[in-house]
Amino acid sequence: SDKAKKFTVTAVHFNPKYDDMFAVGHGSYDFLKQSTGLITVYSLKNPSFPEVTYTTESGVMCLDFHPEHPYLIAVGFYDGSVAVYNLREKTNEPSYLSSAKGGKHTDPVWQVCWQENDLDNQLNFFSISSDGRVTSWCLIKNELHYTDIILIRMSGEADLDAEANMQGMGMDLACGTCFDFHKSTDYLFLVGTEEGKIHKCSKHYSSQFLDTYQAHHMAVYAVRWNNFHPRVFASCSADWTVKVWDHNYSEPMFTFDLGCSVGDVVWSPYSATVFGAVTDDGNVFIFDLAQEKYEPICQQSVVQKKKTKVTHL
Repeated sequence: SDKAKKFTVTAVHFNPKYDDMFAVGHGSYDFLKQSTGLITVYSLKNPSFPEVTYTTESGVMCLDFHPEHPYLIAVGFYDGSVAVYNLREKTNEPSYLSSAKGGKHTDPVWQVCWQENDLDNQLNFFSISSDGRVTSWCLIKNELHYTDIILIRMSGEADLDAEANMQGMGMDLACGTCFDFHKSTDYLFLVGTEEGKIHKCSKHYSSQFLDTYQAHHMAVYAVRWNNFHPRVFASCSADWTVKVWDHNYSEPMFTFDLGCSVGDVVWSPYSATVFGAVTDDGNVFIFDLAQEKYEPICQQSVVQKKKTKVTHL
């Protein structure tokens, strides 16, 4: 749409129930050019015009549809706030919005992800931000209640000691950039950081990481567990590489240099060995490790202009 043309596409997410519906987040990755944002919801039946449009006060950085309530969208913003929009309600305002005194992040929120309902059967989702916090948000009545799950420290400790935190508030925190939750082991998740490390964490054990991988030389842009193999995950980074890991080992099984910053990597929903990656120079790479372990089986340029980047898969 014309409104969306001035923004960068910062997130794309298909609806888990309605196969033709997807949501797009619009914002900016340029911190000098921040303005408002936009959420658009499209159907593949009419891709030229959005079904629903929300204008937001801050740029949208990420979004996620609820897997069981397909009308709920969790959204993370550049200003550090998170919100939940309800597609059933005919309003431009979010149904839930974090506030400064309600624990909102102080830096951009890079990823949000819905979780299983908690023990009280409350809806909840996680967020990760450059402020070094992985935070759980619970929807209670008409408010978002937050709990910090883990603080990502440069030193390798994942410390939630309140006093230590108050004394060195933010001084020792690493920038979180992405996370992913294990497909079958509910408590297990991975966190990527701006310094290139990947931490293996537990929701139940917040005082330190289960493991740390010296994964990349620059920021990690995505970590993804394999949909079929419980030990395997992939990561991609600004250091031009995609790496495939077994989480029990500290070194990657495969490393692929794509010659440009890699913005996203996604496993195929139908095969354990197929994954795709996108690079800043406008290329999509498809790999199938069962067929070819050293080269992509397909490489396609999807944008022609020099100024245009491919950001997400």
